[in-house]
Amino acid sequence: MKYEPVIGLEVHAELATASKMFCACPVVDTTQSSPNISVCPVCAGLPGSLPVLNCMAVEYGVRAALALECEVQETSIFSRKNYFYPDLPKGYQISQYEDPLAINGRLIVDTSQGEHLIRIRRVHLEEDTGKLTHVHGINEDYSLVDLNRAGVPLLEIVSEPDMHSLEEVRAYATTLRAILRELGISSGDMEKGAIRFEANVSIRLQGSNTLGTRVEIKNLNSFRAMERGIAYELERQAALLDRGDRVVQETLGWNETEQATYSQRSKEEAHDYRYFPEPDLPPLVVNVDWIERIRNEMPELPRAKTIRLQTHYGLQKTEAVKLSHECGTSAYFETCAQALKTASPKTAAAWITGELFAWLNQTGTSINRIKVNPKNLAELLDLVHQGTINQNTGKAVLVEMLETGNSAEKIVRSRGLAQIFDESSIASIVSKVIAAHPEEMASFLAGKETLSNWFFGQAMKSAGGKANPSVLKTELEKQLEQIKIAK
Repeated sequence: MKYEPVIGLEVHAELATASKMFCACPVVDTTQSSPNISVCPVCAGLPGSLPVLNCMAVEYGVRAALALECEVQETSIFSRKNYFYPDLPKGYQISQYEDPLAINGRLIVDTSQGEHLIRIRRVHLEEDTGKLTHVHGINEDYSLVDLNRAGVPLLEIVSEPDMHSLEEVRAYATTLRAILRELGISSGDMEKGAIRFEANVSIRLQGSNTLGTRVEIKNLNSFRAMERGIAYELERQAALLDRGDRVVQETLGWNETEQATYSQRSKEEAHDYRYFPEPDLPPLVVNVDWIERIRNEMPELPRAKTIRLQTHYGLQKTEAVKLSHECGTSAYFETCAQALKTASPKTAAAWITGELFAWLNQTGTSINRIKVNPKNLAELLDLVHQGTINQNTGKAVLVEMLETGNSAEKIVRSRGLAQIFDESSIASIVSKVIAAHPEEMASFLAGKETLSNWFFGQAMKSAGGKANPSVLKTELEKQLEQIKIAK
């Protein structure tokens, strides 16, 4: 490539607290709740109402900062970020600016090119805005505001521009979301707006150390939108420079329908937020004892878990990463591995990241809600390993287990799925298949020996897929050889 991408991300994560950032209003699911049912004078911005800081939101912020190896500041300041928009009832947002909660962190991510370190510039707390619904019709044109989301605690994590490919961007975003979910501080559910991305994107000539003019792409609410928005912008900027034009510093939006960015405002039109310290909130002091208590209660993070799964269970890195980055999956795997009697933990990892993940993606179900517990899966894997059922039958049994909640043993017994090992029974099946296909047998004897595979398939079909493959193959080879000798 002629140009090198230079990308930084700002991630806004909704914190999973019970109440809002500066009042006692409960946090409700804005996709399921009626509008404006969780609103009080504070989050509605009524004159004279005073904010009170949510202690749990601060603790969640410290957890994230420690996980990202940041320096947690003993004293941080809340400020008023002034701008006027209908979903911001006070006319300003309470955020942190010059003195954030934490600074100077880092996150190591895994890519196909190896490990990549991305620096974290800052982590700070702020409140969310309300939600606007725009109605456009033939005889109507208006907007509605829902303040259920106004005042919900947000954690903003700002990276340095250390990403130089879409793969690194996705690795950073997915790894960060996995950490937030493992910490229990955010659901990371992008469909409900619990995590949102803003990308700072520029390009420069390969080998150059001079940063190009950057643009900011706002409100990317899915991995797909984030990747496509950045990819589009990289191509647009490259085309501009190739024509001899310049990139204009501006704020962009992403149009999902058109699959293109569009200009929201230029540098000259940028907001002057007029930050100044929030007069109704004292400085936030996070003392060392509090930080150490939180540090001691931290769970095992995805990267450490990945390394442990590789070392303890002998898993491939790709499998260990998948198990570690999906919330609840590593615990499911380890419980299953410990319940196995004959199958190996590697087999469990392969089935969970393969067959089980495929079913979860297809049905939109989370692993915490499936009807098959880890010990049930271990029972199925042991049946396959012992040869009671073959691999393909095992996959079909797993689907039925997931749909009905019945055990593997019950399904195998009730449907008569157990493999046939009896040599005499299999010999009878093979001889009948050979006798039923004289033309194919003649072709085989004439030198078309690949037909042996066809005969194997016919015999397995005749056995209803229940014949043990090894016994069947041995018997088939024996009978075919006998026929060849006799001829």
